Amino acid sequence: MYKVFVNDIPIIVSTKKEIGENYTTFPLKSVRLKKVIKKILIGELLYVNLYHPDETKLLKFLFKKMKVVVAAGGMVVNDKKEILFIYRNNRWDLPKGKTEKNESIEESAIREVEEETGVRDLEITRFITRTYHVFKRKGKLRLKETYWYEMYTEFDGDLVPEHSEGIKKVKWKNYEKSQKALKKSYANIKMLFPEKYLAGKSEDRVA
Repeated sequence: MYKVFVNDIPIIVSTKKEIGENYTTFPLKSVRLKKVIKKILIGELLYVNLYHPDETKLLKFLFKKMKVVVAAGGMVVNDKKEILFIYRNNRWDLPKGKTEKNESIEESAIREVEEETGVRDLEITRFITRTYHVFKRKGKLRLKETYWYEMYTEFDGDLVPEHSEGIKKVKWKNYEKSQKALKKSYANIKMLFPEKYLAGKSEDRVA
C-alpha cells in the first residue's frame, strides 16, 4: 500500500477493493487520476482508494498517470539529538529537492540539504522511506517521489536558509520543539517519524 498526498489528504493505492465504507474505489489501471485529484482539491472527494490486484504493478500504473519528479531529502540529527527543520510557505518542513542528471539519489539528498540549510559534513546513516505527493508546476499536475534519508552531522556553524527557494528560517529543534513544529508541518513529513515520537512518548532516536 502507498499513500499519495494531495495537500494533506491521502489517496490510498492498494491491492484491496474495499478499505472502508467512506472510501470510493477506482481501478488504478483505468482511473482518470487528474480528474479525481481536481475533485479532491475542490472538496468533492476526501476518501479515495486506487485499486490493483497485483502489488508489483501499483507504482507502474501510478507513474503512467502523471509526470514523475524524483527528489531526495534528509532528516538530519546532530550530536545533541536535535533535528534540522526549514520554514517555508508557513509550514515547518525538512530539506529536500529535485535530483539532478548524473547524480545518485544519495548525492542529491546531501546536496539539497547543504544548499537549503548551510549544514556541512553530513553522513547518511540509513534510508527511511519514500513519500509521494501531488503538486502543480506551470499549471500542470505532477507527482513527486521523494527519497528520505536519516543523516548525522556534528556541524555547529551558522545555518543559512536558501532564500531563493522560499526558505525563511532554518532551525535545530530539540524533542519538545520538534513536537510543536510537526503540528505545523505536512502529513507526508509526519510519516517519517514513528508514532510514539509524534505522540510524545519517547525522546530516543527519531526513526
